[in-house]
Amino acid sequence: MMEIMILFVRDDVVKPSINEHKYEKYMPYLLTAFFFIFINNLLGLIPIFPGGANVTGNIAVTLTLAVFTFVITTFSGNKNYWIHIINAPGVPWWLKFPVPLMPVVEIIGVLTKPFVLMVRLFANISAGHIIILGFISLIFVFGNMNIGAGLGASIISIAFSIFMSLLELLVAFIQAYVFTLLSALYFGMATEEHH
Repeated sequence: MMEIMILFVRDDVVKPSINEHKYEKYMPYLLTAFFFIFINNLLGLIPIFPGGANVTGNIAVTLTLAVFTFVITTFSGNKNYWIHIINAPGVPWWLKFPVPLMPVVEIIGVLTKPFVLMVRLFANISAGHIIILGFISLIFVFGNMNIGAGLGASIISIAFSIFMSLLELLVAFIQAYVFTLLSALYFGMATEEHH
């Protein structure tokens, strides 16, 4: 199973995103990020008393992963990448002079990429847990009004909670895939040669 997932990340995520001759340099980080996110997403689904171990639902962890991607992208960027950011070719002169608007927009874009990576992973993992918590809370809300209403709400709430837990299994893989894919795309854009 590990070999299938490693080959999937290499052949379907990294190779199409990064130059054919440069992708091997980024494989250790991308595989580490993929398996770290995937395994921790799965561990976050196990209900451990007193609240589980939802590591990727912690914004500090997703911030750290995003900073690693940002640093690797920044230091891997070649001359063409930085020229495109500072002095974008093909941009009309009136957007460069007297106020250099396009370099400011490009630098803001460089800084928002890791922020988007961080928030996307954090929000998607936390959202599923919050929805399940909401369904479970409905049992107590209706149970406080009437015992019969609490029992009726418990059947619906537990059914929806089980459905959300199964959906979270899919989200665990999708979020690891999306983070790895976007990181690989950022590395590919930073190392792309001028055509």
